[in-house]
Amino acid sequence: MTDGMTAGAWADQQVAAVRDDPSGRLALMQRCYYGPFGKAPRHLPYRRAAMSAMQWELQRGVLQPLFGDRPGSPWWRAVNERVLRDGCEAVALSGDLSGAASSRTVDYWLSFAQYPTARAWWRAHNGSIVAGYLEHRELAEAETAAERFFMNVVLCRVLYSHTLVAAPRIALGWLRPLAPLLGDPRLGMAGIFLQLSRVLPDEYPLRESVQSYLKDELGLGRLLDFGVILPRLRQIYEWSAYELAAPALLDCIEAGALTYAWSLDDRSVWEAPESFILRLAHRLLPADRQLRG
Repeated sequence: MTDGMTAGAWADQQVAAVRDDPSGRLALMQRCYYGPFGKAPRHLPYRRAAMSAMQWELQRGVLQPLFGDRPGSPWWRAVNERVLRDGCEAVALSGDLSGAASSRTVDYWLSFAQYPTARAWWRAHNGSIVAGYLEHRELAEAETAAERFFMNVVLCRVLYSHTLVAAPRIALGWLRPLAPLLGDPRLGMAGIFLQLSRVLPDEYPLRESVQSYLKDELGLGRLLDFGVILPRLRQIYEWSAYELAAPALLDCIEAGALTYAWSLDDRSVWEAPESFILRLAHRLLPADRQLRG
């Protein structure tokens, strides 16, 4: 840490230093979990989910500099930067640099730093992610249709993962005793809910149609999205908007469809295909329309 520098200024400095260095971004994310003094054994296990997601971004090339043979994505870079900066500022404040938290999301990371739990981690992580989504919707609109489709898939999956540990009745109904285990970011199971590498190629930008990517998706991802998440979509987003104090999150869904940088006129992509497995999932895990948390 640097004497005389505010926590916010230090965070800005750290992020600026790695803005065009994808591997540097990954290293900075990792350092945050060691805390301000390089030793945070209770926090380290939580880096597993964060590092896994960021390594996927690196493989796709979305964090590459904007000028070069293979430019990255302005939107993915911006959302990733929001997560990095919030984490860095929380580390700086934990290390006794001066200044007040610049945002509610930094406060969430401070709460996680003080009392690391799965629920606190998801609130901090998703608070930063949602803030990045809402701040950079204009950048999202400039991406290809397939890219925008998967932005929505990523968002609904991270929100759902949060409900697994913090609102298990919404997430899994009568199977709620299993939910905290499935959503714990310290365990490998959480990666299943965030994994898109089996359907998305390691390339950016996505140039094919949404349908061309969906036909290659393995059963688990489709079962999760269409069989479990979409039937309880409104509940997940309402609960998340309240939990994260982000009411604008509700602008990202409409009439049972995901609408972040996506027209409701194209809602057909969110309609569940005819499938015995999906019908069985809906019957075994019905969404309770009365639940709100």
